[in-house]
Amino acid sequence: MGYTPRPTKMFCFQCQEAARNEGCTIAGVCGKKDIVADLQDLLVYTIKGLCYVCEKSNYLDDEVMEYIPKALFVTITNVNFDDKDVMDYIKKGVELREKIIEKTNLNKEELPHCATWNYENDDDIIELSLAKEVSVLAEDNEDIRSLKELITYGIKGIGAYLSHAMHLGYNNEEIHKFIVKAMTKLVDSKDADELFNLAMETGKYAVDTLALLDKANTETYGHPEITEVNLGVRDRPGILISGHDLKDLEQLLEQTKGTGVDVYTHCEMLPAHYYPFFKKYDHFVGNYGGSWPFQTEEFEKFNGPIIMTTNCLVPPKDSYKDRVYVTGAVGYPGLKRIPVREDGTKDFSEVIEHAKKCKPPTPLENGKIVGGFAHNQVLALADKIIEAVKSGKIRKFVVMAGCDGRHKTREYYTEFAKKLPKDTVILTCGCAKYRFIKLDLGDIDGIPRVLDAGQCNDSYSLAVVALKLKEVLGLEDINELPIAYNIAWYEQKAVAVLLALLYLGVKNIVLGPTLPAFLSPNVAKVLVEKFGISTISTVDEDIKRLVG
Repeated sequence: MGYTPRPTKMFCFQCQEAARNEGCTIAGVCGKKDIVADLQDLLVYTIKGLCYVCEKSNYLDDEVMEYIPKALFVTITNVNFDDKDVMDYIKKGVELREKIIEKTNLNKEELPHCATWNYENDDDIIELSLAKEVSVLAEDNEDIRSLKELITYGIKGIGAYLSHAMHLGYNNEEIHKFIVKAMTKLVDSKDADELFNLAMETGKYAVDTLALLDKANTETYGHPEITEVNLGVRDRPGILISGHDLKDLEQLLEQTKGTGVDVYTHCEMLPAHYYPFFKKYDHFVGNYGGSWPFQTEEFEKFNGPIIMTTNCLVPPKDSYKDRVYVTGAVGYPGLKRIPVREDGTKDFSEVIEHAKKCKPPTPLENGKIVGGFAHNQVLALADKIIEAVKSGKIRKFVVMAGCDGRHKTREYYTEFAKKLPKDTVILTCGCAKYRFIKLDLGDIDGIPRVLDAGQCNDSYSLAVVALKLKEVLGLEDINELPIAYNIAWYEQKAVAVLLALLYLGVKNIVLGPTLPAFLSPNVAKVLVEKFGISTISTVDEDIKRLVG
């Protein structure tokens, strides 16, 4: 079709495990094949074209607002590995774009990311995905490319968080308008200052999106409260639910009542136990396993069916592949998809019947995890916490939030938590906590030394706590608080959270295990100079510089 092919088989550097911290060029370290990577690039390209048409025609309807966040979610690391799924999203994006062009009488030939589109079959779509112009490498200037990808990944994170809120019936049209505006600017902007400002604005809307999701979760399921979560198993068949989606969990629990099947959480679904709403289900029995990098071993031992509601899916082994079900944005070739009924609810009957035929889970561990320290619960303890700070019993809070990952370097976070002085308290959320939440780190006057706010989706809680402490302590600057930030990242939702923190003015964040590969030296230098961002060194050195 006359397109210039991209210089490598594929190119992807959006996650922390990008090969050599430069980029994956043959297959993704995450497990995605080159065709999926190429099609995901084409999907982002398609979304930009759709946004451009919406922006230029001042057009935004419910169908577009429903599509864009979900389509963005599909391109996040460890969400969808199925080329057919991605292709369907591409076709839907083109269909929406063409409908708007026809309605608004725009000249298609004058529209970037639109005029080149001419396809009759799937082979044409695949050929388009190989074009250099749809790759992240299409932008030759590495600093402009770096800023554009920083914004793109932040917007992908916003799209994911917005999808969760929308699944619970909560929405904010201003966030959609920003996504459309920002993706349009990414099409043709070449101005570094404009793009840097857009990155900071992305942080603003990341805060707004996280606040919306917090409202959706707490108004639907109540404010998280201090809870002990069982790590053992019962002698009954079970279903393991992983990912992040609380609405999916609610429907599963309703449909499994009285069936003799237990439900267990995995990875980022652990914090569901903290919500009052879910405590009424006596067959909602505990958490099984840890973070996503270890799921192949844990899923095998669970024995029953597993439901992946969102990220973080690892390509499943053949030994348990027939027990994995997907829903929402998640996809992998050969996995069964949960049917959606006409009323929009999901039908888990096949999973339940599958579970009844399976052995109970193989025990992994015993004991409990204590969590539920989201902002409402922490603020209820504010007087006790402030007194401990003023008396010197709590010298510092250390935010150790974010994502887990496969690299052996992640052992750093376990050692860091173990070596922190006894007068420090860890604030956490996300799956990075599995590196230390099961350690016995004690408490300070009854305040646990690890306060888990919940999922990465609950990062807003940590911001609320910081801002409230600033107010109570009468400080002018959030950076005057006795809070240090040692954050682990992996995927694009973490990029949205990072931009949110920068927008709130937080400085001197330590980011690890590595700085993002998509940051050019010049862009990284600006972030270092403006915000004091750095990366991890040794445990002892980092404790000295963060805690003293």
